[in-house]
Amino acid sequence: MHNGNLGKIVRWPRFLGSLLIATLLTGGLTAQEAPVAVNTPVKPDVAKLFAGQAPRSIADLKAMQQQVRTVAEKVIASTVAVQIGSAQGSGVIVSSDGYVLTAGHVVGRPGRDVTFILHDGETVKGKTLGMDQAVDSGLMKITEGGPWPHLELGNSAELKQGQWCLAAGHPGGFQPNRKPVVRLGRVLASRTKAVTTDCTLIGGDSGGPLLDLQARVIAINSRIGQPLTANMHVPVDLYRDNWQRLVKGEAWGFGLGEGPYIGVEGVRDAPNAEIARVFDNSPAAKAGVEPGDVIVEFHGQPVDDFLDLSAAVRTTAPGQKVQLKVLRNEETVELDLRVGQRGG
Repeated sequence: MHNGNLGKIVRWPRFLGSLLIATLLTGGLTAQEAPVAVNTPVKPDVAKLFAGQAPRSIADLKAMQQQVRTVAEKVIASTVAVQIGSAQGSGVIVSSDGYVLTAGHVVGRPGRDVTFILHDGETVKGKTLGMDQAVDSGLMKITEGGPWPHLELGNSAELKQGQWCLAAGHPGGFQPNRKPVVRLGRVLASRTKAVTTDCTLIGGDSGGPLLDLQARVIAINSRIGQPLTANMHVPVDLYRDNWQRLVKGEAWGFGLGEGPYIGVEGVRDAPNAEIARVFDNSPAAKAGVEPGDVIVEFHGQPVDDFLDLSAAVRTTAPGQKVQLKVLRNEETVELDLRVGQRGG
């Protein structure tokens, strides 16, 4: 459980990042520390800040500082450490009766005994429920006590590139006398089946929440990127859409490293689904896919980048015949491909 270029965004300059960190740690700034105008009379536009606008004044920084502190208090109270045997992860309580969102690979399988560690060190018992291995979503439930502090679900379909967000969890696993750790970042990309951010995460954060600056859960930490500032999260809408199946303890889909595959590798940091490598004797090789091809459609589904392609492949079954549309030398080529079985 410790455990591509996704589009350009307006980056927060490093000196402003350092300034906000200093603000959060010290509780204030002096005029001498400010790299921006001190006497700006304009009142902060909080809505624009939360939507992703970079802070432009001391007043902006203080407004963000106050909001991050307010949200962090709520997040910490509802974020839990998850222990299943010797394995550890994170989760977030989303109902007063103790439903906990987490990652599918943290659940492992339905019906397992879970120990939840609350922010104050108290431990409570629970059970794993359902999971969708294709997108890595999972659900658990606290089975004793309550009512529990919990967070509201947001709407991942409304996320915007560059929007400020907070990620929480237990990096490195639960540590006594340390509450859940909260980190500030931005949404790099948001798709139906994956949200990517630059919130720095490490092993142990899997299953923890990603939140907007109104303390609403917008996604769940899933896969840690390389570099660590390119991480994938499961959109919260996927939990809402499959809520009844998750509550019933159903398990479906294929996990990472198993199930359907086509045998290609994408160009690192490419803004599209450009193919860097086609594996020998793979379904893609047999279909005629070549390095340099850009896959734009898979089985009738538009493909924006390699993450989209990977998600589309996971929704198919080994042996299924699909059609690819690829751009090759500025021409569109259609190829028939039969999906393979990983490890088969």
